[in-house]
Amino acid sequence: MDIFNGLLLGFSTATTPENFLYCFFGVFLGTAVGVLPGLGPIATISMLLPFTFGLPIDTALIMLAGIFYGSQYGGSTTAILMNIPGEASSVVTTLDGHEMAKQGKAGRALAAAAIGSFFAGTVGTLFIAISAPLLASFALTFGPAEYFSLIVLGLITSMVLTSGSLLTAFGMALFGVLLGMIGTDVNSGAARYTFDSANLLDGLDFVVVATGIFGLGDVLANLENERNRVASVATVSSLFPTADDWRRMSAPILRGTGIGVLVGVLPGAGVLLASFSAYALEKKISRHPEQFGKGAIEGVAAPEAANNAAAQTCFIPMLTLGLPGTATMALMIGALVVQGVQPGPEILTQQPALFWGLVVSMWLGNLMLLFLNLPLVGMWAKLISVPYHFLFPVICVFIAIGVYSINNNVFDVYMMALFGVLGYFFKKVGAEPAPLILAMILGPMAEEYLRRALLISHGDPTVFFTSPLSLGTLIVAFLLLLSIVSPRFRKVREEGLQEAD
Repeated sequence: MDIFNGLLLGFSTATTPENFLYCFFGVFLGTAVGVLPGLGPIATISMLLPFTFGLPIDTALIMLAGIFYGSQYGGSTTAILMNIPGEASSVVTTLDGHEMAKQGKAGRALAAAAIGSFFAGTVGTLFIAISAPLLASFALTFGPAEYFSLIVLGLITSMVLTSGSLLTAFGMALFGVLLGMIGTDVNSGAARYTFDSANLLDGLDFVVVATGIFGLGDVLANLENERNRVASVATVSSLFPTADDWRRMSAPILRGTGIGVLVGVLPGAGVLLASFSAYALEKKISRHPEQFGKGAIEGVAAPEAANNAAAQTCFIPMLTLGLPGTATMALMIGALVVQGVQPGPEILTQQPALFWGLVVSMWLGNLMLLFLNLPLVGMWAKLISVPYHFLFPVICVFIAIGVYSINNNVFDVYMMALFGVLGYFFKKVGAEPAPLILAMILGPMAEEYLRRALLISHGDPTVFFTSPLSLGTLIVAFLLLLSIVSPRFRKVREEGLQEAD
């Protein structure tokens, strides 16, 4: 199917009343999630996953995707007006966005963020439509050895690009692999790490773990930090950028979009790296770098464009290779697998309406967000003033109902509570849980492809080095590991992550 016919199919899929309504609901909820600090799209998607199982798969994925990229828009609102980043990727936006707000330019900063986000989202969606079919065709030539090498690279990248110490990231990834091994071994039928519990014979449900760590864990952390929330909102006047604003932000939006498109495809990179990289580039090439951090509109437009472009293109490896590059994409894979759809290179031929419907819905969702964010900016700003002790009981009830409804098993609720406490502990000690979630999904996949490759080669481990693609991927992974011991690399990484934090 060519791109034109694919887009026509996607348009007919995305504009059905049900899909259009759920797309709007997703981006609306995503904006609210972005506005509320600490909640985040991962926690929200993990909480809503059980409720999507009764929906058609295209409808469910369209809504969940809307929550994800919609949160990137919402995060900039409180970052600019209140100096409170609703999303981690909006941390960079606070540096100049809130300074503009204090100078009476809040409306222009919001407009720059919204315009940059819409343009970048449109370009990112177009990039998916063009590149994903090509990558999927190429991926059909992959064998077990190539997939195993790609998974190894993805795990290493996720550890290197995660905030915090590298040793902690490695420990979290290892813990995730161990959690993924719980259950019955497919090849031998032996029970692994079940402790003679029948409830664990099928393994730990990924949704239960993610909901506990990101959902309940975030609730506990937000309860502790509620007293630190402030409700002072900067005044919004004109929402129209001046001619000088357009001149200064046009090129940064283009550069930020390019960075976001490329970084979003990388495994483990995520939108935070894209926004920080775009900001660092603009500051480096600017003729007046001293203006950054003091209200430079370039410091708002570039990172906002970058994080929204990355939010679109990070779907590419998930859809075409079946490999999640971020924890959010791991949740998306969970939503697909539960409904019987295996993401990978064959999804374009077996589920064309799903793929093209998602692509077109992204463009429609970005258009909705452009009209949702600017006119309703006052409402979004006031949302943060709602006391969290009114919100958290409702969230906890929805979490418990959703987890119980997966298997109608109280054991899942207990496990969710256990991982909720673990999630809170991880936050207290500064351990980023994203590598754990990625490893829990990728670990069993790596084991499966490793066994397949060795069975095909009759136990010959050189099969991973005879394939040029597999060998090249493993060399990149090895070089990435070597770079960790480089003092220069570690210094750049620590400085970047500290500024991002």
